[in-house]
Amino acid sequence: MHHRFGYQRVLEDIDLCVQAGQAVALVGPSGCGKSTLLNLAAGLLSPWEGRIDSSFGQAAMMFQQPRLLPWKRTLDNIALGLKARRTPIAERQTRARQLAHRMGLDDDALDKFPAALSGGMQSRAALARAFAVSPDLLLLDEAFAALDIGLKSELYGLLARERAAAGSAVLMITHDLMEALRLADRILVMSGSPGRIVAQHRVATPVGERDDAWVFARTAEFIRWPDIRAAFALPPLAAT
Repeated sequence: MHHRFGYQRVLEDIDLCVQAGQAVALVGPSGCGKSTLLNLAAGLLSPWEGRIDSSFGQAAMMFQQPRLLPWKRTLDNIALGLKARRTPIAERQTRARQLAHRMGLDDDALDKFPAALSGGMQSRAALARAFAVSPDLLLLDEAFAALDIGLKSELYGLLARERAAAGSAVLMITHDLMEALRLADRILVMSGSPGRIVAQHRVATPVGERDDAWVFARTAEFIRWPDIRAAFALPPLAAT
């Protein structure tokens, strides 16, 4: 698949497959086309050349900013996708409340408008909104980039738990190699411009066994790969 905006080529020779239940991370420097590729996968753009085939029945997307509707209370924001699917109000509110509680949001928070919530609580609501529609594909666009280390760790755990329960596949983009190693089953490294996939890394260790020590050690190994260093414009390592 190829894509361009006008005369500018932004993606070239993209061959990407996400299997059911699998988590795939796209990493690479700014401007290499990661967000464009995610928008193509979401159906928000049509490829200039080639095609996208999807057997996923229900996709949901979570952005770097929570993007909650400011005129709706938190509970109604979480239930928004269910409302669009014409789920009866009692059923959608019950499901939204149950998910919110699992995400650490209490009834007081659910009754508030987004402006009255902390950034972390808004991110929890956004994650609950994504899972409320029972997606078999979850698209994450730098969803945790703006959070501090503690909140990231909490949301990583919530994501892993809900993903395992729902059997959801994940396609995520991130600049953070540690985040990719913590969450993904397969890591694709992009370089540009135009953006292309230049390396692939499979992670066999189960997500539940990837503690901080494991992530730090694997990241140190990962960043030594010549393809990784070239993609992020890092200098070659000195010969030992």
